[in-house]
Amino acid sequence: MAAFSERMGLLFVAWLSLCLSTTLAVDRGNFKTCDQSAFCKRQRAMKPGQSSYRALLDTLELSDSRLTLQLINDNNKVRLLLELYRLQGNMTRVKINELKPLKPRYEVPDVLIADPPTEPLSLVSQDENGVVLSLGLETCRLIVSARPFRLDIMEGPQVLLSLNSRGLLAFEHLRLRKDTLSDKISSTVGSMWDKLKSVFSSNSQTDPAEAERTEDSDTADQQVEEKAEDGESEKEDDKPGMWEETFKSHTDSKPNGPTSISLDFSLPGVEHVYGIPEHADNLKLKTTDGGDPYRLYNLDVFQYELYNPMALYVAVPVLLSHNAQRTMGIFWLNAAETWVDISSNTAGKTVFGKMLDYVQGASETPQTDVRWISESGIIDVFIMLGPEPTDVFAQYAALTGTQSFPPLSALAYHQCRWNYNDQDDVRAVDQGFDDHDIPYDFIWLDIEHTDGKRYFTWDPNKFPQPREMLQGLMDKRRKMVAIVDPHIKVDTGYKIHNEIRSRNFYVKNKDGGDYEGWCWPGSAGYPDFTNPEMRAWWASMFAYDQYEGTMENLYTWNDMNEPSVFNGPEVTMHKDAVHGAWEHRDVHNLYGFYVQMATAEGLIQRSGGVERPFVLTRAGFAGSQRYGAVWTGDNAAEWDHLKISIPMCLSLGLVGISLCGADVGGFFKSPSPELLVRWYQTGAYQPFFRAHAHLDTPRREPWLFGPENTALIREAVRQRYSLLPYWYQLFYHAYRTGHPVMRPLWVEYPEDVATFAIDDEFLIGKYLLVHPVTEEGARGVTAYLPGNEEVWYDVHTFQKHNGAQNLYIPVTMSSIPVFQRGGSIIPRKNRIRRSSSCMETDPYTLYVALSPQRTAEGELYIDDGHTFNYEKHSQFIHRRLTFANNALSSSNLAPDAQFSTASWIERVVFLGAHKPNAVALRMADGSESPLEFEFDAAMSVLTLRKPGVNAGANWTVLLR
Repeated sequence: MAAFSERMGLLFVAWLSLCLSTTLAVDRGNFKTCDQSAFCKRQRAMKPGQSSYRALLDTLELSDSRLTLQLINDNNKVRLLLELYRLQGNMTRVKINELKPLKPRYEVPDVLIADPPTEPLSLVSQDENGVVLSLGLETCRLIVSARPFRLDIMEGPQVLLSLNSRGLLAFEHLRLRKDTLSDKISSTVGSMWDKLKSVFSSNSQTDPAEAERTEDSDTADQQVEEKAEDGESEKEDDKPGMWEETFKSHTDSKPNGPTSISLDFSLPGVEHVYGIPEHADNLKLKTTDGGDPYRLYNLDVFQYELYNPMALYVAVPVLLSHNAQRTMGIFWLNAAETWVDISSNTAGKTVFGKMLDYVQGASETPQTDVRWISESGIIDVFIMLGPEPTDVFAQYAALTGTQSFPPLSALAYHQCRWNYNDQDDVRAVDQGFDDHDIPYDFIWLDIEHTDGKRYFTWDPNKFPQPREMLQGLMDKRRKMVAIVDPHIKVDTGYKIHNEIRSRNFYVKNKDGGDYEGWCWPGSAGYPDFTNPEMRAWWASMFAYDQYEGTMENLYTWNDMNEPSVFNGPEVTMHKDAVHGAWEHRDVHNLYGFYVQMATAEGLIQRSGGVERPFVLTRAGFAGSQRYGAVWTGDNAAEWDHLKISIPMCLSLGLVGISLCGADVGGFFKSPSPELLVRWYQTGAYQPFFRAHAHLDTPRREPWLFGPENTALIREAVRQRYSLLPYWYQLFYHAYRTGHPVMRPLWVEYPEDVATFAIDDEFLIGKYLLVHPVTEEGARGVTAYLPGNEEVWYDVHTFQKHNGAQNLYIPVTMSSIPVFQRGGSIIPRKNRIRRSSSCMETDPYTLYVALSPQRTAEGELYIDDGHTFNYEKHSQFIHRRLTFANNALSSSNLAPDAQFSTASWIERVVFLGAHKPNAVALRMADGSESPLEFEFDAAMSVLTLRKPGVNAGANWTVLLR
C-alpha cells in the first residue's frame, strides 16, 4: 500500500511538473477573488457613513502609558475595548479587541522585536462629545470622538490621519452557532438543576475545591446566557460563508464562525501611497474601486500575472503615504488573510482636470482612503507619523527590526538552476566561470540534489561525496546553497519524518491527526513552525553532525514555505488546520517567516554563534528582514517581468526587506539573448543578484549565447563586483538604521512631485541612480535626474549632467545607464577576481564626484565579511570620506572599534575637477609627500595614482 501511495505521489508530481512547464499563465480560477472570499464580500458590502460604534466616555481610563475606552456596537450591544498608546519615536498604537470574548482571539507574537516603549499620554480636554489627548508636541493632538466613534491625529489645524472617519469599523465577535446555542442553554439549565439537587440531597459541607469549580461554572454559564441574550438582541440572519465555506472542492469548516475585522483610515492631502508587498504591480498603489482589493495572503502562484492586486508569496501589511510635506506609515499587525481597499477623490482625474480645479479655485483637498479587512485576530495597528521618509523607516525598524547584515559574498553573483545534475555538473559549471573569466560566489542546488525529495539528504548516486564537492568550491573561495523545504516526505524510513512525528511537531488537521498534503515528495507532512520547540529542533538539524555532508560554505534556501500544498485550497494549507491552540487561518502569513527564522538560527548555531547566516526565503511577513533574503518567485522570461522586478523590489525595500532580487533571465520560458543580457545588466544593480531557470528550460550559463553576449554579461557581473564595497557599506547602514538599500527617487527627493510615481529607475543608497534598459530593441531611454542645482555624472563616460531634467540617453547593447550624484564619494575595487573572497585584501579606488559647490562626502566600511565580530567585538573599520576646500580626508567614524586591513587606496578619481598645480598626501603625523596625477581637461577628470595609504588610516590629500 505504501509503495502504491508513493507511486501515485510520483505520478502526481510528474503530472504537475508537466502542467507547470507547459502553462502559459497562472490559472486565476485557482485563487479567490474578494467575492469568493466570504468575509471580504461581507465586509465590502458595508456602506460608508453608517457606523454603529460609539465610544462610552464614562469607561475611559488613563494611565501614564495608555488610554482604555469601551466601544459599543449599537446594533448588537457587543462591547469592544479600545487601547491607545503613545510610543517613543512619534508613533501611536491602536488596539481594538472584544471586551469579553468567548475565548482569546489571536494576537501576533514574535514579529515585534520587543514590547514598544511608551511615552506619557496626557488629557487636554474632555466633554460629552469626546476627548483630546496630547501626543507630546504642543501642536500634536489625538482626538477621540464619541458618536460615532472616530479618531483623528492632528498637527495644529491639520488632520494628518483619521480612523473610522468613513464608519467602516467592523468587528465580528465570537459567538455560538445558533444550532449549538440552544443545546448549550439547555445543557446549562440541566447543569444548574443537577447542582441544586446535589445541594438539597446532601447535608455534608461542600468541599472548597468543589465550591470553586461550581463558581467557575456559574461564571461560564452566565457568559453563555449573556451571549444568548446578545444573540436574541442581534436577530442576525446567518449569511453565506459565516460558519462554513466551499471553494472549488475544498470546504472550510470555520468552527469559530465569523471573526473578521475591518477599519478604515483617511489620509487628507495624500495622493500617493506605497507598500503592502508583494504584488506584481507598479510602485504607486492604485485605487481598487470597481475591482478587487489588494490581497495579502502568502500563496504559491505559478507564473503570476502582472499589474493586478492578486496575492503572491510575501505579505507585509505596511503601507506608506507620501506628499511633499510629510511621509507616514500604517502597520496593520495581523497574520490572517487580509484585503486592502484604496480609494481616492482624485482618482481618474486627468492632469487637465486637476489644473481646471486649480484655475476654478476648487476647494477639494486630495485624500486617499485605505481600508484594511482581515479574516481573524484583533485590530492592532501602528501609526508611524514620520515626518520624513527616513523617520518612517526608523520607526518601522524600531518595531520589527532591521535587515540582517549579510555576509559580503551574499551580495555577489549567484548561479542557480533547477537543477544541476550531479557533482560532475557542478564541477563543470564552476570551471566554466573560470574558463570565461566571469566571477561568481555561490552555486545553488534545487530539490533534485536530495535523496528522493528528502531534505537534509543527498542523492547517493548523483551527489555521493558532498563534502568533497564543497571542499573543491572552498579551495576556490566559493560557496554553495542547497534547498531545504518545509514539506517533509511521509516515509517511515526517513529520519526527519520519524523525529517530527515522534515529537508531535506536525501541523494537525481539524480532526486532530497529522495534516498531510501533496508537494514535491508526494504525500508530505508540514512541521508546525509556530511552535518554538519545533523551531529549536529544526535549527538543531543544521548541525554538521546532523546534516551529513555539509560544511561551513553550505548555506540554505527555503522555498515552498507559503506553505505550498499542491492539493490544498488555493495551493496552500486548509484554514481549519490546527497549530496548537490556533487555526491556520490565524497564522497563515507567519508560516514562511517562522521557517526562515528557524533556518537562520540553525546556521548560526552550527558555527557556535560565530558566522553570519545566509538564508533565502520565498514567503515572508513583517520582520522577515531580520533573517535574510527574499526573491520575487517564479517569474517568466518576458520583458514585462524584467520591468516589474524594479517596483517589486522597491516595494519590499520600503517595508524593510532590502535584500531582494528577481530570477535573472526569468524562471519560466527561455529568454532571447537580448533579454538575458538586459536582465544581467539590471540584476547587477539590484540587491540580490541570482540567475535561475526552470527544469525544462535550455541551459543558460552566461557563456552559452556566443562570445559577444558572453562579453556583455561578463562586463555586467564585473561592474557588480567592482561596486561590492559600496553595496556592503549600504547593507551595514540598512542593518543599523532600517533605511532601504534600493530606494525610490522620492525617498531622497521628498518634495519633488516628479519623482513620486517613477518606478523604472531607482537609487542605490543616496549616490547611484540606475535606469536599466528594459525595452526590447531599445535605442535610447529617458532618465529623470532629480535635484535642482545638483549634478550627476555618467559612471562610464564621466560626462556631467544637470539635475531636475529628463535626459535622453542613446543606448547600445553594452549600455547600463548609471549616474553618480555630485557631492558623493564611492569606493570601488577594480581588480576583479574569481570571487569576492579573493578580493578581500585588494586595493580601493575612490570616485569623488564633486558638487557645484566643489564638495563631496562618503564612507568606507570594512570588516572580515562573514562573522559577527563586527558586532560582538567591535572589529570593523568605518571611515568618513570628505572633500572640501580642496582637501580630501579620511577620518575615523568608530574610534572604539579595532580592526586592521591589508587593503590600501590605489587611486582617487575626481569628477568635475579643476587642474591643480600640485597634489600632496599628508599623513596623521603631519608628514607630506607629493602625488603624481593626470588631468583630462575635456572631461574635467583628475586621477591620482598610488597614494599607497592604508584604507584604515587617517590621511588627507591636498589639491594645490
